[in-house]
Amino acid sequence: MRHAASTVLALLFPALILLHLLAAPYTKVEESFHIQAVRDILAHGLPRSLELQRASYDHFAFPGAVPRTAIGAAVLAKLSQPVAWLNEGINGQILVLARAILGLFNAFALAVYAHGLRRSFGQPVAVWYILLQGSQFHLLYYASRPLSNMFAFGLTTLSMRYLLPEPIPSARDRSRARRALFLLTVAGVIFRSELALLVATQTIFLLATRRIRLSPDAVSAGLLGLGTAVLATVVIDSQFWQRFPLWPELEAFRFNVVSGQSSAWGTEPWFFYFVNALPRLLLNPLIYLLAIPVALRQPATRQPVASLLVPSLSFVALYSFQPHKEWRFIVYGVPPLTAAAALGAAYLWTRRARSLFARSASHLLAISTLAAFLLSNLVLLPASAANYPGAQALFALQNHHFHSPSPNILPPSTNVSVYLGNLACQTGITRFLQDQAPGWTYDKTEDEHVKSSPAFWDRFDYVLVEAALDPNYRDNDEVRLRHALPGSEWETVLVVDGFAGLSVLRPGSPATGVVERKVLQMLGGGRAVETFDAVREYVREVLLRGWWVEVRMRPKIKVLRRVKGI
Repeated sequence: MRHAASTVLALLFPALILLHLLAAPYTKVEESFHIQAVRDILAHGLPRSLELQRASYDHFAFPGAVPRTAIGAAVLAKLSQPVAWLNEGINGQILVLARAILGLFNAFALAVYAHGLRRSFGQPVAVWYILLQGSQFHLLYYASRPLSNMFAFGLTTLSMRYLLPEPIPSARDRSRARRALFLLTVAGVIFRSELALLVATQTIFLLATRRIRLSPDAVSAGLLGLGTAVLATVVIDSQFWQRFPLWPELEAFRFNVVSGQSSAWGTEPWFFYFVNALPRLLLNPLIYLLAIPVALRQPATRQPVASLLVPSLSFVALYSFQPHKEWRFIVYGVPPLTAAAALGAAYLWTRRARSLFARSASHLLAISTLAAFLLSNLVLLPASAANYPGAQALFALQNHHFHSPSPNILPPSTNVSVYLGNLACQTGITRFLQDQAPGWTYDKTEDEHVKSSPAFWDRFDYVLVEAALDPNYRDNDEVRLRHALPGSEWETVLVVDGFAGLSVLRPGSPATGVVERKVLQMLGGGRAVETFDAVREYVREVLLRGWWVEVRMRPKIKVLRRVKGI
């Protein structure tokens, strides 16, 4: 019973991850390889020969700059297959299921890590860790997203659990450290090559603190992880890409690091991760302004906090020399950094009756954690859910075509051809969504010369192009369409809004909460909307003195339909 609180509270991880998944079930372009691979493996299995129907596999048509491993996608496809057998075809429900499997694995890893903190440092530390981690947005929102980083995240978090100290040191500590290095090596070899730096920083720290020795057993753990992972990725990915031998992460390392090609996607200064990415990931500023400094200052917590901070921050510092930076490249350090903050928060909380500082600081931490939780789920989640106008436009088009027949429009037949513009493809459209309208054909051509031909546009019934606040705006695709087919007539049948920033409302300004209410209506119905309205007004009036923040939208995608007979 003494440990029941943290065990039950750890259910917050799967609950929040599934909440974020249901609020934003679509995926964006950076997730497209893995989710398209899940769909293709479910539909056709792994490619078996060079004579295969290459058009059936998205990665042959859109290979990307470097190949990525299909191991994560193959696992999700295999676990989703029983449900796929119960459906007539591959559809959006399988997409949600595959993402849910990944999200629940990462939730399990976070819960195991919290359990390890309870075992190592006690119940208050575990509780504070769950509360702090549960109030952060980015990690939980992305936990179910099919990115290579999130496939690796569960493995790295489980490895961090093995590195937590046991209440009573024993010879098993070295065995646990070897298991941690094995998991880190597997995650780096298969999913993300930058984890080699984390393996290095963790190994050096373990050697420096004498938790492991440079013995044949320690070396064999790394070699076993290396050999197992290389064998798995070469066998599966060579078949998936029909290239042998292929080790995707080695090619990615050569492309991004050795050749420096990743800089083409943008560069940031060396300190970006420390002044931008980590504060954004941790969200609550009192984590690094109060809780971690308190933990470092106290002799009782200084050593365990150092074991959490030094390897992770060293990894971030070393990886900062890579010019191209994204927060997801360092997400593996979030659990240990949050755990370090939990040590400081628990220290203050258990001593709140002994000093005014401890009482005030612990209350500030509690209030700021609640504020971060509300910000994550009432502002950042609806804002992120509004970032998939392409998927929403195609879904709305399919419903409109089949369920709203009227005179002078295309009949709801299966012979429909749709052009998908670049923005639409980048903001949520996948083959899962395309499969929801059997018999429809889709085109994602990007070649400008091809799109200048009248024959290219003449075959489409619908086109999805960019929209703007100006109703007369025409993007490049629409300009080409109307220039190539001057005698045709097209009408706008749908306009889909997307995220356009946050609006800061001053006292007295009415809050509409259109996006927030839409998300809550989908998740919890009218009762959830009423609760949200009540909470918003209370927080706005009592805590924020009339100020509020809500999502701002603007037109992003419009659907043009060719008028019948023209």
